Amino acid sequence: MKKLKKVNDPIYGFITIKSELLFSIFNHPYFQRLRRIRQLGLSELVYPGATHTRFHHALGSTHLMGLALDHLKEKGVNINEIEYESAQIAILLHDIGHGPFSHALEYSLIKGITHENISLQFMKMLNKEFSGQLDTAIAMFKNSYKRKFFHQLISSQLDVDRLDYLNRDSFYTGVSEGNISVDRIISHLDVIEDEIVVEEKAIYSIENFLNARRLMYWQVYLHKTALSAERMLVHLMSRAKEVHSLDNISPALKYFLENDFTLEEFQEKPEIVHQFSKLDDSDIWHAIKVWESNKDKVLKNLSQRILQRDLFKIKLGNEPLKKTDINALKAKIAQEFNLLNKEAAFFLSHGEVTNSAYVEGGKSIKIITKKGHLMDIAQAADLPNIKAMSKIVKKYYLCLPKNVSL
Repeated sequence: MKKLKKVNDPIYGFITIKSELLFSIFNHPYFQRLRRIRQLGLSELVYPGATHTRFHHALGSTHLMGLALDHLKEKGVNINEIEYESAQIAILLHDIGHGPFSHALEYSLIKGITHENISLQFMKMLNKEFSGQLDTAIAMFKNSYKRKFFHQLISSQLDVDRLDYLNRDSFYTGVSEGNISVDRIISHLDVIEDEIVVEEKAIYSIENFLNARRLMYWQVYLHKTALSAERMLVHLMSRAKEVHSLDNISPALKYFLENDFTLEEFQEKPEIVHQFSKLDDSDIWHAIKVWESNKDKVLKNLSQRILQRDLFKIKLGNEPLKKTDINALKAKIAQEFNLLNKEAAFFLSHGEVTNSAYVEGGKSIKIITKKGHLMDIAQAADLPNIKAMSKIVKKYYLCLPKNVSL
């Protein structure tokens, strides 16, 4: 480029976009759409500062990828220009498939299709537009590239995605427990036998990283109030689809409420992906404001509650609810709000949430000791906390209107 492009980021300061191709993708409408998708969905109803976007996160992750590759090159890891650029492109686009409110509507508005699947379809369409220049980036994203450590930097238990979102989400929510030593962790990465490893001297920074992730899940990502709001939003979308309340909403949202697309259709019909690229948080907020005066009682009630932050209460427990208890609660809701039983189901949510900061085996975090031995971090003798963190914690939730007694 004639002039390096710089973007000022509140977390890292000035971020440099180092290639013309990367900058062209950065400016593409598909990527710019991420400016209109909140990183943490409806968490701003709990943490008012949590208004940052997927755009912020993607840019920050790209910056950290550059730092990681620079440090690895300094340690003698051979990384050519195409690999460097491709790794940054892959992480820039890793979340481009997110729909409105990020994870909140991933399995309701677009059923059974993950954002990773949609991200890949966006990459393929961009690759066609840019004459095959994203081939290597796509291979890295899919973990089909010959050098596997690049995929580890994109998606693993210690990737630049997690390093950015923990620090960024901590900053914007004000939850200081999520703050981690990103620079120290990145500076102590290395590649041994085509695998990302961490030097032993940074072992406590990794322990802090895993502990921060565990705490951020309970305090932010699985916060009870945010979970309640998200479940209400999921039910709201389901009800709108069921009663065909499609007047006066955006064409993009109407397109997906009218149709249930399969993954195969996303893969075979570029028009579906293109329509998805027009969908963001503003479509949902506009629809909710339209539906608050809808003739359907369920749609109207849920819309008004979300707009007024009159959220359902939520209870977490260690045991799942019995079917008889669920049916009894539905009957209470139906009586309280003068609803049919099938309508009352939209006022009740139940399910499970899990939190595991670290999973042993598979894509585990490897420590390289001073003597050159590779060791899973959970096996390190002086880190008993990691063993505890590797246990999956499961809780069951029940979400319903505040005036309905349990």
